[in-house]
Amino acid sequence: MSSPQTTQTTSGFDKYFKLTERGSTLGREIRGGFATFFAMSYIVVLNPLILQGADTNGYELGIARVAAATAFVGGILSIIMGLWAKQPFALATGLGVNALVAVTVATNPGLSWQAMMGLVVIAGAIMFVLVLTGFRTAVFNAVPAGLKTAIVVGIGAFITLIGLVNAGFVRTGPGTVVTLGINGRLVGWPTLVFLFGLFLTIALMVRKVRGAILIGIIASAILANILQATLNIGAGGEDNPTGWALVVPGQNFTWQLPDLSLIGQANVVEGFTPASVGAIGAILLVFVILLSIFFDAMGTMVGLATAAGTIDKDGKIENVDRVLLVDAAGAVAGGGAGVSSNQIFVESSAGIAEGARTGISAIVAGILFLLAMFLTPLVQFVPFEAVAPALVAVGFLMMSQVTNIDWNDIGIALPAFLTILFMPFTYSIADGIGAGFIAFVFIRLVQGRVKDVHPLMWVVSAFFILFFGMGLVDGWTGASA
Repeated sequence: MSSPQTTQTTSGFDKYFKLTERGSTLGREIRGGFATFFAMSYIVVLNPLILQGADTNGYELGIARVAAATAFVGGILSIIMGLWAKQPFALATGLGVNALVAVTVATNPGLSWQAMMGLVVIAGAIMFVLVLTGFRTAVFNAVPAGLKTAIVVGIGAFITLIGLVNAGFVRTGPGTVVTLGINGRLVGWPTLVFLFGLFLTIALMVRKVRGAILIGIIASAILANILQATLNIGAGGEDNPTGWALVVPGQNFTWQLPDLSLIGQANVVEGFTPASVGAIGAILLVFVILLSIFFDAMGTMVGLATAAGTIDKDGKIENVDRVLLVDAAGAVAGGGAGVSSNQIFVESSAGIAEGARTGISAIVAGILFLLAMFLTPLVQFVPFEAVAPALVAVGFLMMSQVTNIDWNDIGIALPAFLTILFMPFTYSIADGIGAGFIAFVFIRLVQGRVKDVHPLMWVVSAFFILFFGMGLVDGWTGASA
């Protein structure tokens, strides 16, 4: 029999994280944390590959340093999210912003990595202010329920496409944007790993087996490691199109001390100097970064909270201010550590699909990220192809929300349609949200129902028009030059 003190401690733990209230258990949360980590772990390998290039001054971030800092920052932020915001949302370097950072640095003479990361820090600091003043929460609450649902569905379609592309199931084809496999045929052992994991996960879900998604990931990873060990498939590329997409399973199993020397090198002043991009250029870059992280996080947060059941019937998320503050901290911390803005990862949905409903799963994922700084095999055990079935399965679960959209009201239905399609087709959550917002405001204006549009929707839509229009202006300017 347990002592009264033990019972009290246990009930206090349960009450703090709302385990019973949210219908979860400690086992489900731990399982969900592992599923989330395995679904996200590729970022520790991919982020260094994106950011490793030298800037115009010849400075290189270095793969080992970026990998260590990526795991460190993602781990700390995920733990804070779990402990403080108590949501099953893990964080890591966002793929959209890091690509923007890499391209901007490579194409702008005089803009150093330190200066660019400083601009990311500034964008995060502005985000902090927007959260503290209530503006960001107000924007979130101004979005119609139908569009919030469309964001969830769009993210489902988006992560399904990510899964299919990562697995090599869908690729760019000759003369087509996408095609099945290579020239319309499924080839290669990695594709077999994906299909094995997909059918296994579906079978387990149909049979309502607990841990279906995590079992699918682990079983697929084991098969991938066996195939690599026996067949030496190797990394994919032009000379080996049927190889592994990014992580070659079972390669370079090493312990190593993390190199965190990138932390603190960001320069928040340099970017505004004439020797860099200048004040106007720096302000424009901060605006683009800010807009991206503002709406990417909002869309992801809505989708994950809906799946986890931590959003009420009015579309309000529990502890939303804390969630947004941690997300804003992600931009500051990511920029300050030299790894680009960190944000809530949509792959957290893998853990939620495993039953995670509280911050415990985010804490578990965060601890695993910290371990990944030291233990390379923890990341390299699981290739993209083993995680892809989980993303497809989660995409299906999120897509089921589509029935909650009022398809009889064109003022909601058409913007919802554009939101859902633009996310996968533009490979951007923020672009999908922008298309939906602009369409919603425009249709209500044409209908003469201006009073049905929240004032903040006008403001945000205007920002999106400016955001999308900058490219058009640049194109016209370039054409007339």
